[in-house]
Amino acid sequence: MSAPSSAHTPSAGSITDVAGIEVGHFSDTRRPTGCTVIMAREGAVAGVDVRGAAPGTRETDLLAPGNFVQQVHAVMLAGGSAWGLAAADGAMRWMEEHGIGMDVRFGTLPIVPAAVLFDLPMGDARIRPDAAAGYAACEAASTAAPAEGNVGAGTGALVGKLFGAHRAMKGGVGTASVKVGGVTVGALIAVNSLGDVIDHNTGQPVAGARTEDGNALFDTRRALLRGERPKPLLAGTNTTIGVIATDAVLTKVQANRLANVAHDGLARAINPVHTMSDGDTLFALATGRVPLDGDAPGMTVLSTMAAEAVAIATLRAVHAARTVAVGDLYIPCVADLGARAAERTRKRPPWRSPEP
Repeated sequence: MSAPSSAHTPSAGSITDVAGIEVGHFSDTRRPTGCTVIMAREGAVAGVDVRGAAPGTRETDLLAPGNFVQQVHAVMLAGGSAWGLAAADGAMRWMEEHGIGMDVRFGTLPIVPAAVLFDLPMGDARIRPDAAAGYAACEAASTAAPAEGNVGAGTGALVGKLFGAHRAMKGGVGTASVKVGGVTVGALIAVNSLGDVIDHNTGQPVAGARTEDGNALFDTRRALLRGERPKPLLAGTNTTIGVIATDAVLTKVQANRLANVAHDGLARAINPVHTMSDGDTLFALATGRVPLDGDAPGMTVLSTMAAEAVAIATLRAVHAARTVAVGDLYIPCVADLGARAAERTRKRPPWRSPEP
């Protein structure tokens, strides 16, 4: 497995630019899988929005505005499908040991919602994130800008699987932040989508399903619209998951709304998105450092910032990813597919005008 790197991609900020947020990755060396914890030690008001039809989640009901719990202490994102939800157990154990959580009289109870993606085709599916993996991710957590690409929950992520995994490309983890009027909004997204990843600035696909020869992008949206038939799909075998964080003071109603509109960023950056075979889920965390009054942006601006951060982070995930080869699967990254195209162009005979 290639080492993760984002050095080739200029910095767009990260979710840890939000005061009170830490990130830690665990990447399993036995096969491409892992988990990522987004931690708020002092607690954060949280919301969630599940758009995909095949989600794997934990503790999302408590985030509804009418329910009792007001703050969470971390969100766990993991590979391994539903088995990967066990990573949240390890995060709870680590945080309890460090005195992080809500006082319930009989102990300190960390609140850790979680969501998972399906990365089981990548190697031995019996290896998946567990409580030890979640504990290790917490051990690694810091306020430093987190690694991107083939790390954490995105280690085994693929994109563009509508015409078969053998024609997919490498997904991964991406992060970004946007600052307006003294408020910061950051996003961390693990991209494992059924659809292609789109550059939202140009509208062009940059990673996703490839042509039969594997040498170019197929453009899933246009292929479907001209009548190409996708491969039969197992529900839930994809999924893009992530967290939006802000230092603004938000209520639970506002945090849920922020998670809701942040999906606009996924819709700009992935096509098709929110399918019957994706469990797309976004959480929102508000650490409450900046009041939303005076010169601070209101919810409309904050929502725009959230969607933009999500779109940028999604794009960065595929640009930071690295090619992997597992068993019979060869999954190229954006950089390697571009290099192959350039090599084909270089080897092509020079054009000559026809003989008169």
